[in-house]
Amino acid sequence: MTTSSTGTGDVDPAVLAELTRLRDSIDNIDAAVVHMLAERFKATQQVGHLKAAHQLPPADPAREARQIARLRALAEDAKLDPAFAEKFLNFIIAEVIHHHERIAETAPGAG
Repeated sequence: MTTSSTGTGDVDPAVLAELTRLRDSIDNIDAAVVHMLAERFKATQQVGHLKAAHQLPPADPAREARQIARLRALAEDAKLDPAFAEKFLNFIIAEVIHHHERIAETAPGAG
């Protein structure tokens, strides 16, 4: 097999076919991740409205800690770096809290 840093002209067609197959799989996974995140955020938006309606705080540090511990364990089982999984969840949690704060600011009777 020949590889080239200048293009794909001299790469074995079988290598290019395998690269294409793997990239197609990655593209499908990326699409699934985006759709799952969209569904997750639909649910968290509903949580934000429920919290705002009942004057509950946007953040729930105890739940967040439980979720991080749970996700780290899932990551370990899946052979994924738990630190990466935690960073990913922390990013999502921060965005959710931001959404909940905005919802609370615009809720009837707010501020």
